[in-house]
Amino acid sequence: MIIEVKVPQLSESVSEATLVSWRKKEGDRVSRDENLIDIETDKVVLEIPAPQDGVLVRILRGNGSAVASGDVIAQIDSEAKAADAAAQPATAARSSASSSGLGPAARKILAEKGIDAAQVTGSGPGGRITKADALAASAPAVPVPPAVPVLQQVAASVEKAVLPQPPVPAAVEAVLADRPEQRVPISRLRARIAERLLQSQSSNAILTTFNEVNMAPVMELRKKYQERFEKEYGVRLGFMSFFVKAAVAALKKYPVLNASIDGNEIIYHGYYDIGIAVGSPRGLVVPILRNAEQMSIADIEKKIAEFGAKAKEGKLAIEELTGGTFSISNGGVFGSMLSTPIINPPQSAILGIHATRDRPVVENGEIVIRPINYLAMSYDHRIIDGREAVLGLVAIKEALEDPARLLLGI
Repeated sequence: MIIEVKVPQLSESVSEATLVSWRKKEGDRVSRDENLIDIETDKVVLEIPAPQDGVLVRILRGNGSAVASGDVIAQIDSEAKAADAAAQPATAARSSASSSGLGPAARKILAEKGIDAAQVTGSGPGGRITKADALAASAPAVPVPPAVPVLQQVAASVEKAVLPQPPVPAAVEAVLADRPEQRVPISRLRARIAERLLQSQSSNAILTTFNEVNMAPVMELRKKYQERFEKEYGVRLGFMSFFVKAAVAALKKYPVLNASIDGNEIIYHGYYDIGIAVGSPRGLVVPILRNAEQMSIADIEKKIAEFGAKAKEGKLAIEELTGGTFSISNGGVFGSMLSTPIINPPQSAILGIHATRDRPVVENGEIVIRPINYLAMSYDHRIIDGREAVLGLVAIKEALEDPARLLLGI
């Protein structure tokens, strides 16, 4: 019995996805729920599991193919044996590979040459058309109808006028050989990141305000309770949870920082969904802490640890990346001293935190050394005035320099 493998239903905001890498090849035996291929959207990377035990008899869409919800990408024979499936005619495999088994680079080269992929025999796995195959392919000869004598003369003169290109000097070839280049297609996630950043800069009136915070009180509190906290909750006590709590306290005081623009209206959100920027092998992602105002320090730390693990494995769900009313970006984990973060639309503000370093500061007329972190808040000046942005950042600073404020709500 032939079972179709289909692309799962994508979210409403995702119309298309890309097949990244097949984990199985035609003729392989597969088990139910075993991952067959990774599929990348502009937000996350998903796994498509086998719907049934059997043999993968045909791959209809190769790596790099663009697909939509419900598209059939492969077929599984639930009654076949692996050996029987492997003995399928090679022409069928080539036909399947020709229709979809080629990457974006090969597809572009063939399109520029005006060559149909079905006319090219792939040398890659499963008959996949590689970039080298595309470069080596030649367009089939097209019969030219008899031309009138004048056109023949023009064609002949043009042909004589086209001179061959001079050979590249050996010295130049030697230099080029030491300067290798690699071209790879931009992933959907990276393309979406670029699109959103450009959208943010072109549609928002972005300004950034800065301040510095003495992290000594938070560091002392963390050092005092780290061991007991980890024993009690099974997770390390980090700094991000304090920044989240301080940000929520500031957003409550200055609600416009938690607002967004929708057409000619300003939406003031009565909840605090905080986006936490997380680096992943495929690019920056911003999973959301839902209702952060209701979360404890332990809840926040556990969720952030979960987000980090999922981002590393490419297993964040679309629902975890959708929405958000305010974001926090931590360049400090990479050693950044100062930056101007870009707003994550449709949000109107974002907090940037950086590396904490011992620096000389003046207290009571004396120069002392304190662990200082520079804070940056970028905001949309269309709806947020400098007053609210500056006071909001000061509120974050004060909460961190006196953590008891977070407990007392003052």
